[in-house]
Amino acid sequence: MKFHRSLFPYLAAVILLLLIAIFSPWLTPQDPYAQDLAQALMPPSADHLLGTDRYGRDILSRIIIGSQATLCASLLLLIFIALTGSLIGALCGLKGGRTDILLMRLADVFLAFPEMVFAIAVAGILGGGLIQAAIALALIGWPKYARLARGLVLTIRSTPYFAAARMSGTGKIGLLCHHVFPNIAGPILVTAALNVGTIIMELAGLSFLGLGAMPPTAEWGAMMNNGRSMLQTAPWVILAPGTAIFITVATFNLLGDKLRDIFDPRQQPRQQPRRQD
Repeated sequence: MKFHRSLFPYLAAVILLLLIAIFSPWLTPQDPYAQDLAQALMPPSADHLLGTDRYGRDILSRIIIGSQATLCASLLLLIFIALTGSLIGALCGLKGGRTDILLMRLADVFLAFPEMVFAIAVAGILGGGLIQAAIALALIGWPKYARLARGLVLTIRSTPYFAAARMSGTGKIGLLCHHVFPNIAGPILVTAALNVGTIIMELAGLSFLGLGAMPPTAEWGAMMNNGRSMLQTAPWVILAPGTAIFITVATFNLLGDKLRDIFDPRQQPRQQPRRQD
């Protein structure tokens, strides 16, 4: 695929966020878990650029270290959901029959529930925690990728080159590896890029409700939950992690929009035909 220069700023911003998350233990200016009640709820200053929370912990350090729990967990969850859903959908579209009917009806059942409500219910049943929140979101997240992959595979099955590959004796694994996945990778990638922001907000939302990351884990949603009662007296406690979520989600959404413009030919501007003099 030809690299588009317009994609570079968005990729650079995403890579920067990932580097911060990966190297966050070495980037924190102070110990993000060190408590100092004498410094509790200090406003932003030279010593604490984003202030401190109710336990005197440096908020900037906790936001930096919290990028691991928020960003890395969201990306790993998204990769699992996208791969699992795409594989299920591709197999259903390729095989058909009872397996296709059963799995697609199961996907319809999951899609019938409001996504966040279902995730809250499952996370509550599992007892709360970051892993339990990820499981809840995985259960409700795979059907959209399964539906998308199945529809793409059904379109590919009607093409002459796919029919020729089947007539030549290519097995299902060969069809998936050489003819299916290379042709559905683009739409799946675009959907995943646009879905990163949703996953981040949902995972942070579960933590905000007390069903995700548990104290003292530094996670952006949990940090907002910790500061929600101090919105008027110490607004920096909740505004700082909220801004981090906003910037991260906006960055991935912009990348997803640009990828959609590149992969979807319908988004490309039509060239006007030349006039013949």
